[in-house]
Amino acid sequence: MKKIAISLGDLNGIGVQLALQNHNNIKKYCTPIYCIDKKLLDQASKLLNIKIPKDFKIYGKYDYFKIKPSIVSKKSGVFSYNSFLTAIKLAKQKKVDSVCTLPINKEAWNKAGINYVGHTDMLRDIFKKDAIMMLGVSKMFVALYTEHIALKKVAKQIDKKKLIRFFTDFYNCIEKYDKPIAILGLNPHAGDNGVLGTEEFIIQKAIKKVNKKLNSRFTLVVPDIAFTPHTRKSFKYFVAMYHDQGLAPLKALYFEDGINVSLNLPIIRTSVDHGTAFDIAYKKKVLSNKSYINAIKY
Repeated sequence: MKKIAISLGDLNGIGVQLALQNHNNIKKYCTPIYCIDKKLLDQASKLLNIKIPKDFKIYGKYDYFKIKPSIVSKKSGVFSYNSFLTAIKLAKQKKVDSVCTLPINKEAWNKAGINYVGHTDMLRDIFKKDAIMMLGVSKMFVALYTEHIALKKVAKQIDKKKLIRFFTDFYNCIEKYDKPIAILGLNPHAGDNGVLGTEEFIIQKAIKKVNKKLNSRFTLVVPDIAFTPHTRKSFKYFVAMYHDQGLAPLKALYFEDGINVSLNLPIIRTSVDHGTAFDIAYKKKVLSNKSYINAIKY
């Protein structure tokens, strides 16, 4: 059975509850190794009133701190960073087959002085690779050309060479695929042939170059119809030009089931596609585990 290192994310959020409550389910699919130590795990267990399973394998040493449910905390940010770093090291050392991450809080990382926007930025820096963020479910995945940047900066990223490199890397990372792959235009109506914007001319040139080179079938799609029931039947993979263009419709359709996958890296990393859920953390709420289970299965 494959071993998966699981980083616990922000301990002030729901990650540790997901890990404890779903251990018996998770171990049907893999041997999980949780990147947390006994003192912190004991504290979380008592706060949640959830017993620690006897075969709950833990790894690593971390600075002890008081868990403050639902609070953005520098110390919890440091822990979530170190938990993820431990999981990466285990994967690099071939002690595990892959990594699954539970949610961090980006503000907590900022408070802790961590110079990464999130997991994917950190993976890019560590492996010196152009990691690609892809989210979705088995029937529909959305890759993001740009991720956590201000909307006003997106248009400046529409560069032919960058697009060619992204499309090429993406195509080489997914399954052997001979069906069309939808590339969402940046502008309304995909620019209306230059009336509403000219970025699509650049995108089209990149598509033409990559399709000729790889014999792929990338095709430009008008963004406002890309996720309609009729259009979705024609595609499994979509590439969005910016974060909310792809993730708002995806989460409206498959919020509980979706996962996050990092492509174009020497390790396998998946994640839940939701956040720390501070509004329900440690409040004895029933948590949806679909995203977590799907991330492990993937």
